Amino acid sequence: MPVTAKRCYYEVLSVQRTASDADMKAAFRKLAMQHHPDRNPGDKDCESRFKEINEAYDILKDADKRAAYDRFGHAAFEQGAGGGGAHGFGSDFGSAFSDIFEGIFGMAGARGRTASGRERGADLRYNMEITLEDAYVGKTASLRLPTSVTCEACSGGGAKAGTKPKTCPHCNGQGKIRHAQGFFTLERTCPGCHGRGQVIDDPCPSCSGSGRVTRERTLSVNIPPGVEDGTRIRLAGEGEAGVRGGPAGDLYIFLSLAAHTFFQRDGADLHCRVPISMVTAAIGGEFEVPSIDGAKTRVKVPGGTQSGRRFRLQSKGMPVLRSKQSGDMYVQVVVETPQNLTRRQRELLTEFEKLSSKDTQPESSGFFARVKDFFGTGTGPS
Repeated sequence: MPVTAKRCYYEVLSVQRTASDADMKAAFRKLAMQHHPDRNPGDKDCESRFKEINEAYDILKDADKRAAYDRFGHAAFEQGAGGGGAHGFGSDFGSAFSDIFEGIFGMAGARGRTASGRERGADLRYNMEITLEDAYVGKTASLRLPTSVTCEACSGGGAKAGTKPKTCPHCNGQGKIRHAQGFFTLERTCPGCHGRGQVIDDPCPSCSGSGRVTRERTLSVNIPPGVEDGTRIRLAGEGEAGVRGGPAGDLYIFLSLAAHTFFQRDGADLHCRVPISMVTAAIGGEFEVPSIDGAKTRVKVPGGTQSGRRFRLQSKGMPVLRSKQSGDMYVQVVVETPQNLTRRQRELLTEFEKLSSKDTQPESSGFFARVKDFFGTGTGPS
């Protein structure tokens, strides 16, 4: 059979010879996803095209291989000289196609593990309850929590003083082992080093080779005025120490507000309910209420105030986070019905009822007038 000449690698990827690495990578991702065998089951042409795309990118993504190809063409890699060809699909498929997954999922490795075996420490959560007054003025809080910190004896390396970690003999420091199985190359975490690429023959006695120990720390956190229930504060680098000298995680503080005896909060506004006497509601008066800043505020009640009426006290609410504005305070009055009346009090109220007219109680008079019209009777309050 005649031998089919190989196509130009630049032509395979549909890029110019002057294309940058970024352009080359973008072209490879697009074509590889389009012709991947999993998306085209049973299509031999796509399978062949996919191998061709992978082979071209495997050569052109490497600066040295690309320079050799630009100078000598395909001849630079014939007879195994450059590691390209069909065998490159099996041996380098994982590294080449991983570029696709990195672009799609934003992952370049397993859980922040670096090639040197260092792992980022875990993030921590701390729940803190504060009062409404604390949320109003802000505060600097001190908290104590046990967490993993870098081992001082080995400086986080995990090896006993005077020794060093060694390259894992199972994976040659790669942290993963590849195994060819038919068309695909499977990749799994190295069982010898658990993906770190290094092994410690003589671990540090203080941390047993992990590079970190558990200690109780005291931290200071600034809580700004205006924080709300559920506010999250992030302290970068204050989480668990990383493994084998890796970077520390973050500490997230979740704030919750304790119930207040007087105020209910709605965003930046505060609400409270104040009971007033029937006489104060009828003829008017005034009363004092506390405000969240600790001062007292007088509220004037006009005559004829009905139960449920709200009075707005401007800018007496909570501060708006990271702003110079403040919410308002709303005082809702509730008219209290007298109880445990003496005989004389009952007589006076009865006399008052007899003297009342439609003008003094317009709402109830109007209601029972509508009831009378509805039934066609003289129904009224008993």
